[in-house]
Amino acid sequence: MDAMVLTAPGTSLQWQSRDTPQPGDGEVLVTVSACGVCRTDLHVVDGELPNIRYPIIPGHEIVGRVAAVGAGVTTHQIGDRVGIPWLGHTCGLCRYCRGGMENLCDAPLFTGYTRDGGFASHAIADARYAFPLGEAGDDVAIAPLLCAGLIGWRSLAIAGDAERLGIYGFGAAGHIVAQVARWQGRQVYAFTRGGDVAAQDFARSLGAVWAGASEEQPPQPLDAAIIYAPVGSLVPAALKAVRKGGRVVCAGIHMSDIPSFPYDLLWEERQLVSVANLTRQDGVDFLEVAQQASIRTETHAFPLREANTVLNKLRAGELLGAAVLVP
Repeated sequence: MDAMVLTAPGTSLQWQSRDTPQPGDGEVLVTVSACGVCRTDLHVVDGELPNIRYPIIPGHEIVGRVAAVGAGVTTHQIGDRVGIPWLGHTCGLCRYCRGGMENLCDAPLFTGYTRDGGFASHAIADARYAFPLGEAGDDVAIAPLLCAGLIGWRSLAIAGDAERLGIYGFGAAGHIVAQVARWQGRQVYAFTRGGDVAAQDFARSLGAVWAGASEEQPPQPLDAAIIYAPVGSLVPAALKAVRKGGRVVCAGIHMSDIPSFPYDLLWEERQLVSVANLTRQDGVDFLEVAQQASIRTETHAFPLREANTVLNKLRAGELLGAAVLVP
């Protein structure tokens, strides 16, 4: 197998050829056809997450086909198309797993972070966390749904029944969630980097009723806001933009420090909450909704060898929509 590998903190990914691994008990080997590039991959490469396992193959928006099945796997057959998400394994024993909150498992494994991911020609996955995808749709178009879509879906659910929804950071997750929100009949207000006219026009093309810079105030108070950009200063800005009783959802796994802000921004029963990971039920629910709502992903495909170039583009904010690596 071929892979782009992170061998040490602060280094570029290296192209390596390895022996193709074999699946263990409860695992499947997947031939990767597409792997989306997520901002969390950038946090891994930039060493912004704790306890990164080196060497590691990043990538957790994986679409591919089952090439081999390990002992005890009865849910998948060779040739099945599957999607592999960020949450790659849970213990099934801790209080969170037993209580229906496997996204908070005490002993998880994360694809492309603590177990090898999809910036490769092949990947091993826990069969429980390899979602059946069926045959409808293009592999490249589906890949961003496996994280940007899933985390977006969970954050949208946690935002509650918000008629006026703000989206801070209109990238891979934002452009998917905006489509779901519009399909649900909500009004979408998109917030981008100052001067990013292209992203603002893109948001309007997907049905946003307003688009502007993150520092701006929307024309009317929001019922809820979701922050996808990993920028802590957006928290007080979003709190200022929501109405009394409104909710701000922080959807990223990593965010820069949140600056101090006056209590008045939180008062009047505004809420500040975070989203962590996903559950398998999130995957089942969202993939069904994505088909019903005819979600269209804006994707740009790149050869696997160009992973470093793509990460640099993501870091610089030069990507509109989602980038996808193709082995």
